[in-house]
Amino acid sequence: MKTLQSGGLQDPNEALWHDLLHALQHDDGAAAKEHLQAGFPIYYAEDDTPAGLLIKEHPSGRRELVRFDEAGDEVIRAL
Repeated sequence: MKTLQSGGLQDPNEALWHDLLHALQHDDGAAAKEHLQAGFPIYYAEDDTPAGLLIKEHPSGRRELVRFDEAGDEVIRAL
């Protein structure tokens, strides 16, 4: 169901979510690879990643299951 604002314009939030979902479905991983090659870790989840946790992958290939927090990552375990 489309949410419309007055004047018949599509809700900008709905358009943003549509664009994000489209980008995720067509992601080739290039941005993540660039980020790793630049020396920065990436964060992602897989289908079996427990709720509230993320996988942190380091440029070296080391992977950790982490709880992401503003204060810093809490490593739950190495993968």
